[in-house]
Amino acid sequence: MTLIQRYLFRQIALPVIGACASLAGIGILSQSLDQLEVIVERGQSVWVMLKLTLLAVPQLFAVILPIGLFVGTLIALTRLQREQELTAAYASGMSRWRMVEPGARLAAIVAVVMLVTNVFVQPWAQREARDQAFEIRTDLAALLVEEGRFVQGPNGLTVYVQEIGQNGLLKNLFIYIEDGDEVTTWDASEARFGRVDGQPVLTMRAGSWQQYSSAGVLQQLSFDGWVFQLAPYVSEAETVRYKPTDLFLDQLFNPTGRLVETAGSRGELLAEAHARLSSPLYALTAMAMALTALLGGAFSRTGYSGRIAQASAAFLLVRIIGYTVVAASAWNSWLNILQYLLPIAATAVSLRLLFRGLKPRRPGTWSVSALKARVT
Repeated sequence: MTLIQRYLFRQIALPVIGACASLAGIGILSQSLDQLEVIVERGQSVWVMLKLTLLAVPQLFAVILPIGLFVGTLIALTRLQREQELTAAYASGMSRWRMVEPGARLAAIVAVVMLVTNVFVQPWAQREARDQAFEIRTDLAALLVEEGRFVQGPNGLTVYVQEIGQNGLLKNLFIYIEDGDEVTTWDASEARFGRVDGQPVLTMRAGSWQQYSSAGVLQQLSFDGWVFQLAPYVSEAETVRYKPTDLFLDQLFNPTGRLVETAGSRGELLAEAHARLSSPLYALTAMAMALTALLGGAFSRTGYSGRIAQASAAFLLVRIIGYTVVAASAWNSWLNILQYLLPIAATAVSLRLLFRGLKPRRPGTWSVSALKARVT
């Protein structure tokens, strides 16, 4: 690129980065509010909430980046037009294609980032988030313990904890187990969840054990430390169920029978695969529409608010239709080709409007100029 083109590239890239960062911040805030349940109801740490929030961001890139590119480009070009910098560039001899090239390069970079994110980063992040959510859902500390309340578990188990420390330390623990006519109770001043040989256990300190014998005699035992086995009260049958957004491309195009049963139908998986490959094309569409709004057509002294509104409405309409096509492709696989044709067609139309002014238009046979020429 020439010196002026590098300048235009920087002037467009900075607002685009700012717009994308702002949209990402809104997305992170929304995700963090959704993840507050992890702390409030599941008793997890702030780090777990932050991890789940950040893992959800790559999935938002397919939505954030095209919109941020569109908005940032409009902001940059509007400022350059208002300060007459675009006029000065034209006056220096730059062609319209030379003016468009920096924006096209930036759109290509964004498209490549989206493609890499969709193919590699998003499925990895989604799988990590799904595994973390599964661990939280099956976490014994979250299932069996709630501060200040009696929590009834499986197989006649009831657990009470007076206080839960920030480091996971349980204080003043009481366990009640009812097995038919036999009742056993445990109490401990401190306890902590853990694993021994891969099996879940509860390590108790400074406590006692009570149980009635078959003869009706109360048996009691005090201990300094005791490892309570939790395996009889844990179900190992449940496994992680992945969704189409959690799978890699090879799994989407060639799913196993189990994935079809658990993640979705073959049509849904195929639609998700094509959506990931086609969504980067909307970055090119966003840039083409933004450039057309400011650089296409004749110079306007009254501003370009009308063109910007039309371009915004057109981009929004194209994106909504794109989501509709993705949903419809799950039931009609032949519609998957429209996932590619729609952004390509929108980009082609925008470029046609952008460069339309470069070619002289021949007056029609029945135009006013042609009629005047015939009369004279």
